[in-house]
Amino acid sequence: MQLARVRGTVVCTQKLPSLRGSKLLVLEMLDETGQPLPQYEVAADLVGAGRDEWVLVSRGSAARVEPGQENNPIDAMVIGIIDTVTIGNQQIYNP
Repeated sequence: MQLARVRGTVVCTQKLPSLRGSKLLVLEMLDETGQPLPQYEVAADLVGAGRDEWVLVSRGSAARVEPGQENNPIDAMVIGIIDTVTIGNQQIYNP
């Protein structure tokens, strides 16, 4: 799992039938201190994340463990919207 920030959405009018109804988000990956990495990824979202929210993203086969997603060609899935992140005694994220 990795920290990421939602930067936008992807709209596809034509896609596989198994992906219909799936919201696709553009994510900017974050390092352990919350600093942006020069890496972006598109991820499916089943939790309703919005722009600029910090999220937890799962990649690879772990992204397809949600029931009904097992046969989808999904490489990344937003699995949680982050409320706070604390490392040691320092809070690095608290909207």
